[in-house]
Amino acid sequence: MIKLTIILLFILALPVKAAETCSRIATINYQEVLVDVSSNNRGEGLRYYLERDPVSKQLLDEYQENNRPTWKSAALSTLGTGMILGGFLRSNEGREETITSRNSLIFGGAALIAVSYLISKTNQYNNEYLLTKSVEEYNKRNTPRIYLSPTDAQGGFGIGVGQEF
Repeated sequence: MIKLTIILLFILALPVKAAETCSRIATINYQEVLVDVSSNNRGEGLRYYLERDPVSKQLLDEYQENNRPTWKSAALSTLGTGMILGGFLRSNEGREETITSRNSLIFGGAALIAVSYLISKTNQYNNEYLLTKSVEEYNKRNTPRIYLSPTDAQGGFGIGVGQEF
């Protein structure tokens, strides 16, 4: 039971690591601009420049739309939490191991929460392509050029220095 509690606390503490959204920086005219003004509207710091180009603006809007939470991930997480709570309230005395047994509910709920978290993080990671594409489209036809920081998710390994607040 203690191991399960530690695992659940570890899984629930993972979103704290997502506080790095405010640290992304783009360079425009030798000035640093925050890409993510808030964690709710990622990429909004570049809107002033990207809305000059209709293709870039459309890609930025699609990027921001895809970053919004969906009802599917909320439903999976809620169902997982309900299963865990149901597992804690249920006792296994005198019962055989079934799909509604205590351990099945707890581990199934934890698995649903973990799957929901992994799906949302994967979608968010893959969505970064749209922001990069938006900046590339802007840079093809407009000045000043926008240079994204090297710590952006480009599908590889890299080293960068960032600042969090």
